[in-house]
Amino acid sequence: MTTEAAEALERRIDELRTAVRQAVSAGDAERARVLRAELRRAENEWDQALEDIAEQQAEKATPVRPTAPLLPLREQVHQALVLLGAPAAPKLIIAVHEAFQVGEMVPARLTSLRRDEERSFRSAPNSRPCYLCPALTYDLLAPARGLLAVSTWPMERRIVGPLSPRVDFLTSAIRLAEHVERLPNPSPAAIRLLWRFAANIPDAAAGPDGTSPSGVLRAAKAELEIHADADRSHREAAAKRAKKQLDNVSQLFGSQLREVGAAAQ
Repeated sequence: MTTEAAEALERRIDELRTAVRQAVSAGDAERARVLRAELRRAENEWDQALEDIAEQQAEKATPVRPTAPLLPLREQVHQALVLLGAPAAPKLIIAVHEAFQVGEMVPARLTSLRRDEERSFRSAPNSRPCYLCPALTYDLLAPARGLLAVSTWPMERRIVGPLSPRVDFLTSAIRLAEHVERLPNPSPAAIRLLWRFAANIPDAAAGPDGTSPSGVLRAAKAELEIHADADRSHREAAAKRAKKQLDNVSQLFGSQLREVGAAAQ
């Protein structure tokens, strides 16, 4: 809405207030009631007009963010995973990218990314500093469906055991909260992402300030202490088995869905 329209509403509001006062003075209760209702509608329209004008001014003042990615897709994904510090699903990777990076990440392209990484490794092993690879299940040492990891992480961190989904969630919450806490002006997307983590951690939003990086850190660390040792034992046992039984390619990209441990017994 334009400034001229807001000014017209202001004049209408003044006229209605005068008419209401006159109706009340004349003892015409019914007319006063109708005029008050019309006055409230005009005031609501005026409030909305001010919000529209403020948004228009903000859009003019805010530089347009480029939509084209500044980095290749694999680098964008790598940055998101490093920030989270744990294997993550594409949906979370995209959310982290949108909260902290410039450019659009296309979900469909993530589907083939892991296969592209495996083909690249097989054709020229270790030609890159790191690769994006799947997390591995602790029992089959097979690719964990929908979870990406970084090849340079220790094997234990790339293994997913029974407690690992919760442990990785808490680990990522801690890393995210630390990152947001360091930012002088976190974006609304970053705050929303932090809130999404906090909503699934008991007591993370407790306190006078509600959800905050410090609150998420405190609550996530407290719960992580409960699960960390048991989760670590599963991961370390599976990692030891993987290093002993899998070749270099399978250690990164997983076995072919067979019970590796059973085969060795």
